[in-house]
Amino acid sequence: MISDAFSDLGAYVRLPRLSGLVLSPDGRRLVVGVATPDEKKNRYTTALWEVDPAGERVARRLTRSAEGESGAAFTPGGDLLFVSARPDSAADGEDAPKSALWLQPAGGGDARVVAAPAGGVRNVVVAAEAGTVVAGAPMMPSATDLDHDAEVRKSRKDAGVSAILHEGYPVRFWDHDLGPDRTRLVAADGVPDGEDRLALRDLTGHCGRALDDEASWDLSPDGRTVVTTWMVPEAGGSQRSTVVAIDVASGQRRVLADDADHEYETPRISPDGTQVAIAVYQRSTPHDPGDYWMSLVPLTGGDPRPVTRDWDRWPHPARWLPDGSAFVVAADDLGRSPLWLVDATSGDVRRLTADDGAYSDPRVSPDGQQVYALRSAVDHPPAPVRVPLDGSGFVPLPGPAEALGLDAEIPGRLEEVLTTAEDGTPLRAWLALPKDAGPDAQAPLLLWIHGGPLGSWNAWQWRWNPWLAVAKGYAVVLPDPGISTGYGRDFIARGWGAWGAEPYTDLMAVADEAERHPGVDATRTAAMGGSFGGYMANWVAGHTGRFKAIVTHASLWALDQFGPTTDATYYWRRELTPEMAEANSPHRFADDITSPMLVIHGDKDYRVPVGEGLRLWWDLVSRSAGEDGSTPHKFLYFPDENHWILTPHHAKVWYSTVFAFLAQHVLGQDWERPGLLG
Repeated sequence: MISDAFSDLGAYVRLPRLSGLVLSPDGRRLVVGVATPDEKKNRYTTALWEVDPAGERVARRLTRSAEGESGAAFTPGGDLLFVSARPDSAADGEDAPKSALWLQPAGGGDARVVAAPAGGVRNVVVAAEAGTVVAGAPMMPSATDLDHDAEVRKSRKDAGVSAILHEGYPVRFWDHDLGPDRTRLVAADGVPDGEDRLALRDLTGHCGRALDDEASWDLSPDGRTVVTTWMVPEAGGSQRSTVVAIDVASGQRRVLADDADHEYETPRISPDGTQVAIAVYQRSTPHDPGDYWMSLVPLTGGDPRPVTRDWDRWPHPARWLPDGSAFVVAADDLGRSPLWLVDATSGDVRRLTADDGAYSDPRVSPDGQQVYALRSAVDHPPAPVRVPLDGSGFVPLPGPAEALGLDAEIPGRLEEVLTTAEDGTPLRAWLALPKDAGPDAQAPLLLWIHGGPLGSWNAWQWRWNPWLAVAKGYAVVLPDPGISTGYGRDFIARGWGAWGAEPYTDLMAVADEAERHPGVDATRTAAMGGSFGGYMANWVAGHTGRFKAIVTHASLWALDQFGPTTDATYYWRRELTPEMAEANSPHRFADDITSPMLVIHGDKDYRVPVGEGLRLWWDLVSRSAGEDGSTPHKFLYFPDENHWILTPHHAKVWYSTVFAFLAQHVLGQDWERPGLLG
C-alpha cells in the first residue's frame, strides 16, 4: 500500500491504470490491460496481465515490450490474441512498425505475429465456436487488397506526400486527422498452426467512412456472420449510425437496423446466434434530449423489439448470459454505475450491485453464475472483481496493483451532499474531504464540474483526481447538475438547450450546500472544469464573483465559433439552435469576469479546437487593467497534447500548475512557477 501516492505527483503517475477485461472461453483466465509510464516517463504503455477468476492466485504479467500491447481476445482453444507495434510487427517492405496481430499460445511460449497489414489492425473479435477471426484494417481508398494497400502506401511515402483529399465530413476525430486510409473489415477462417499467418481477406472493400473510429462489431458463434455499426452519410454534412450484418464467406451485406430518427450502436449477438442486442439512441433535437434503450433484432432480419424502452436509465453495452435468457449492462444511477440484469423477453431489470461502484467491461462466466468486471468508484481506482448473479455483492480479485505493490491509500474520506434545486428538484454530489476536516480544521473548497455534457461523477478519474487536491488540504465537491446522467430523462431535459440555466443554478445550489459543511471554509473557494465542465467554468466566471479563482480546461468559450470548428458539427446542430448558442455563449459576459482564471488548452484538441482557448485568453488579457501589462490570468498551453493531457510528465505539469495557481489566489500564497515549466 502506497501512502504518499497523492502527495507525490511522481508516485501518482506511476500508479497502474487498468482497462479492457476479457475472459477465456473456459472461464479460467481473465486478462486485463495495465498502463504504466515507459522508462522515460514520456508516455504510458499497456501490458497484458492475467487475473485468477477464482481469486486464489496472484496476478501475473503476460507481455513485455517497450511498445505495449492491447486489444486482447481469446481463440476457442484458449490462445491469446493481442495487438502490438513491436519491432517484428512491421509489414513486409515497411520501415516503421505498425500495429500487428500477435498470438501467445495457451500452453505458454513466445508470442508470434499472425497478421501484419500495412496499415495496422484493431478491434479483433473471434467466433466462440468456429474460431473465425474478424478485425479492422485501415486501407487506402484505391487499394484492391492488402498487398496492393502496402504498395500504395509505399508509393505515397516515397513521394513524400502527406496531403489528404476529403470528399465528405467529418475530417477529424478527437485528436487525429481522418484519412487518407479508412477502416475495412478483414477476416480469416481461423488461426493456423505452426508459423503460418492468417489468410486475411477483405470483407467490405472500400466503404468510405462507414466503419468510423467508434465502430464496433461482433461475430456469430459459428463464424458465418459479422454484425457491425455502419455510418451512413446524410444531407447537410451529417451522418447516422446503423447496424448491418455481413456474410463472412461472401461479403454480402444486409441492413438490420436503420431509420432517420435513431442511431444504433454496439451490436452483440446472442450465444445461440439468433438475436442481436443493439443500443438504440433516439436522436436529440434542440428541444428534446432524445432517449436511449436496448432493443433486440433477429439476426436473420426483422423489426427491432425494444426491451428497456420503459426503463428510465441509459444502458451501456450488453453482455449476454450463456443461455440467452438475459443480458448484463451497466447504467448510471444516482452517482453510481451499477451492473443490472435485463430479462431478454420481458425487459424486467434487476440490480446486481448495491454498492457505490461504477462497473465496466462485464464478462459473464460460461456457467452463467458470475460476472467479471472492472469496478471503480470516486474513491477507488479500477480493479477486477467477481459479481455473483444472485445479487450478493462483489468479490475483489487479486489484481496487478497488489502484485506490483502499487495499490494506493486514499488520503481522505468521501461523503454525499444532498440539496434541492431552485425548481424543487433533488440534487446530490460527492464531497471529498481531508481526513481531519471539521469545525476546527476547515478546508478550502474546490467546485469541480464534470464534462460531457452528458455524464456523472460516479467513477475513478485519472485526469481529474480529487484526492490529489485533498492531499493538499482542499475539500472537493463533485456535483451532478441538470443534464447529468443517472437521474432519468427529465433530469437531462432540465438543462437541454439551456446550459446557462439549470446546470448553472444547480451548481450554485450544490456549492451553497457544500459550503455549509462544518469541515469547509466558505471564505476560500474556487471552481474548475474541463470540456463541458470548462464551458460551465467560463459561464460561472461571467455570472458570479464568489470564487477566488477559476480553472478552465479545454473549454468552450464562443459557441458561434465552436460549432463550425469542432470535429462533429452536425451533432451540435441537433443540440443548440443558433439562437440557443448565442444566448448560452460565455464570451458574451467577458466584461463581467472578476475572478482570476487559469486557461488550459492543447493544440491537438479537435473536439474543442484550440481557437476557443486562444480567444478566451485574448478576451481576458485585453480586459486586464494593469498599466504595466500585467494580468491576474494565466494560460497553460500544450503544443502536443489534445483534449486530454495524457503523458506522465505533462500530467505532473498540469496538476502542479493548477495547484500553484490555487495556492496563490485561494490560499494567499506567493506565486511559485512550477519547476518543469522552467
